[in-house]
Amino acid sequence: MSAPANSLTGQMLRRRPVMGAPVAHGASDHLRRSIGTFQLTLFGVGATVGTGIFLVLQEAVPEAGPAVLVSFVLAGIAAGLSALCYAEMASAVPVSGSTYSYAYTTMGEFVAMGVAACLLLEYGVSMSATAVGWSGYLNKLLENLFGWRLPHALSTAPWGENPGIVNLPAMVLIIMCALLLIRGASESAAVNTVMVILKLCVLGLFVAVAFTAFNTDHFAGFWDKGFGGITLAASSIFFTFIGLDAVSTAGDEVKNPQKTMPRAIIGALVVVTGVYLLVAFAG
Repeated sequence: MSAPANSLTGQMLRRRPVMGAPVAHGASDHLRRSIGTFQLTLFGVGATVGTGIFLVLQEAVPEAGPAVLVSFVLAGIAAGLSALCYAEMASAVPVSGSTYSYAYTTMGEFVAMGVAACLLLEYGVSMSATAVGWSGYLNKLLENLFGWRLPHALSTAPWGENPGIVNLPAMVLIIMCALLLIRGASESAAVNTVMVILKLCVLGLFVAVAFTAFNTDHFAGFWDKGFGGITLAASSIFFTFIGLDAVSTAGDEVKNPQKTMPRAIIGALVVVTGVYLLVAFAG
């Protein structure tokens, strides 16, 4: 027997129904659907490749050694299973909100609020890690080009072993991204598409150059780190596949979301895993 709708239990367990229309009841109907499959796929690729290549790879290689290739495959399989779930849910509940909306529709408001809190933590941690990593690369670029870098106090967080005052480049990056998102979904998608294509071209050039000096000696001691090192690296790499989750947050701004979102999620998974393996193999 279900609880009365006006009771506390009823409010905690109430679910957002999915009507026969292609958009769930209660979803925003004033957003302009301007994002297609290609742009949405590159949105997932852009949210994943940067962290995985430029930040996590340097941590995963020491943990697994040459067997980091196996770690990428394991992480890709795990992310693939998750991506299939996201694709199925995105087709059934084609609205914005990602796992929050899915939980709200299937398990009720109380569970959905817990999922929303986890999402805020997930995106907060990943965004911070990416911004901090970008700050370090910016300082290295300034040093290589001009022989000058930002002071330690303005490029390091106020905690840790050698604290600074504030990580100014990371804050500026986050503010710039926020302003771009406020500008609009189509503008954000267009900028992301250009940046991701440039990023993939650079990585493709790196792979091509690296293969000219390829040496099988790089795979000496392939299994030295053991299965423990491989799985430890795979867990770090899996962290980078958050971009697949980000794809499902744009359900109200996507053309024909019931077909576009599953295709974009699977497409992003294939592209990202392929890029990871090529870069790791060539490097």
